[in-house]
Amino acid sequence: MKSAHVLGAAMLLGLGLTGCGGSAEMASGDAGYPQTGPDVAAEATAGPELAQQSPGARAKDSDREAPASKGMEPPPELRPGLGTEWGETRSSVITSSPFLRADPNSPFATASLFYNDEHGASAMATSSGFKRVSHGSVDIGGGLATLSLKDGQGKFLSGFEAGGKSFLIGEEGERYSIVIDNHVPARLEVIVSVDGLDVLDGKAASTKKRGYILEPHGSLEIDGFRQSMETVAAFRFGAVESSYASQKHGEARNVGVIGVALFHEQGSSPKSWTFSDTNLRLKADPFPGRFATPP
Repeated sequence: MKSAHVLGAAMLLGLGLTGCGGSAEMASGDAGYPQTGPDVAAEATAGPELAQQSPGARAKDSDREAPASKGMEPPPELRPGLGTEWGETRSSVITSSPFLRADPNSPFATASLFYNDEHGASAMATSSGFKRVSHGSVDIGGGLATLSLKDGQGKFLSGFEAGGKSFLIGEEGERYSIVIDNHVPARLEVIVSVDGLDVLDGKAASTKKRGYILEPHGSLEIDGFRQSMETVAAFRFGAVESSYASQKHGEARNVGVIGVALFHEQGSSPKSWTFSDTNLRLKADPFPGRFATPP
């Protein structure tokens, strides 16, 4: 089993990575960063209890009615498509490690990856510029890192690109994990959100919080909302009304999106990072033009 590092204020954490050996860390920095360690276990414990509540206990009858005002968000139980549920407990050990951000407040790169079920994907596929991809991934920072999803069997989810956005297709009840690959020779701090919630404490995501440490040219796999320093609650696709965001916060306006923010470490510079010839070859276009031209 592999573990991952979490970035935190004056603390270091490591996250367990499924099916791999090694360890990962959570970053720690100066006293200006909020400490997330104690809050993680306290907040995460509430997840399973909320997940066991019946639909009737989660929403009043008045909340179930269709919104009267145009533009108002419909109740979660009326929304189609997928959200992310609080799944079963999985072993995922983390440790803490120091990490001082070069810029304490602003990530140097961010990215979003959207997901939905097959029906929802078909509806979005009508967007202009639709292009299906067998291995859906998103470049972060122009390719300095990549973001993708794996299913419970370890296979990368497929998807499509439309309207300048990347979408992956999941199935209700399917477990998934978030995979982030680092393509640069430097450590990165990675803040990750699912449905608008920070994967470490289950609260509203913010770049002011700390995240996981991604080692140089390393790979980080996150397979759940953190319950403690040893366990996570698995990510599972489910109905919007049963999503963790809906049951924990009573609304699900941000379901269907996974976000990543990258911070570089003090003493390193994204401007100095270059890509190897291997990466360039993988992006080579076999048919860049239509007709021959003079040399």
